[in-house]
Amino acid sequence: MSNERPINPRFDEDVHFNLVKPGPPRYRNHTDKPVRYFTVVDKQDGAVLGYVWANDEDDAAAWEPREAAGPRAFSEGGIWFARLEGAKGRGILPSQALAELLANPEGNRGRVVPGSLADAPNAAAVEALAKGD
Repeated sequence: MSNERPINPRFDEDVHFNLVKPGPPRYRNHTDKPVRYFTVVDKQDGAVLGYVWANDEDDAAAWEPREAAGPRAFSEGGIWFARLEGAKGRGILPSQALAELLANPEGNRGRVVPGSLADAPNAAAVEALAKGD
């Protein structure tokens, strides 16, 4: 009698992933054209967590986490990303999505800084803002 367990032959089979349908509609996550953005801060200590930006011409919008905020910024991004995805699913322009987010400024751990809506030359400028401090 052996203590060895038989090896399941399925372990040798190749794994295949088949995309059943495309995912939900999403805004593009980059543009070289001018964007509008606002700042999101932590509700408890006021630290900047990241930025939400949008551009109608390229149908683009995204959450840009602030690197210095670490994991808090990345986890907070989930709510802003989901809200942008929902707006795209309803077929509204990125600027309209930004207006909706500003009208309902609370995230999970963060909130929009009142009066922080600003312009940037492109998405890369907001990304650079998020990386630098």
